[in-house]
Formats: sequence, C-alpha cells, structure tokens
Amino acid sequence: MYIPTLDPLVVGKVIAYFRKKNGVSQEVLSGLAAIGRSHLSAIERGERKPTLETLYRICNALNIKMSTVVQQIESELE
Repeated sequence: MYIPTLDPLVVGKVIAYFRKKNGVSQEVLSGLAAIGRSHLSAIERGERKPTLETLYRICNALNIKMSTVVQQIESELE
C-alpha cells in the first residue's frame, strides 16, 4: 500500500525560494520568525520538516500567505 509523504527537500527548497525572492538572509528571517538560524538552515536543507507553527511564522515574517507556500510545495511534489 502506497502512503504519500511530504518530501522535506521540497519543503526546504520552496521556503528558500521565497526567502531569496524577498531578498532576506537566513539570519534576518530566523530573527523575524523567532526561530533559530540553524533550525531554519536545517529546514531549507531538507534535514528537518517545519511544524505548522514554524511554517506560519516563516510565512508571516516573509509577508506571504501560508497557503501560497503550501500550493507551491504541492505543485513541486506533482
């Protein structure tokens, strides 16, 4: 039986894309989102998956809707 999973590499790639698109460094974004820079770095590298709370903080700090990021992740997974 196939059970779909969320690829952390895709999640990290999409978050990094939006961060770079907004011209924000990991240092600045992690400060705005109130998460550790090493945690953000691990998320972007696909080593960790963000919780919904962390994803919300990141999106809020980038001033983008969380649904926009999720739609991009879904698009990349297809």
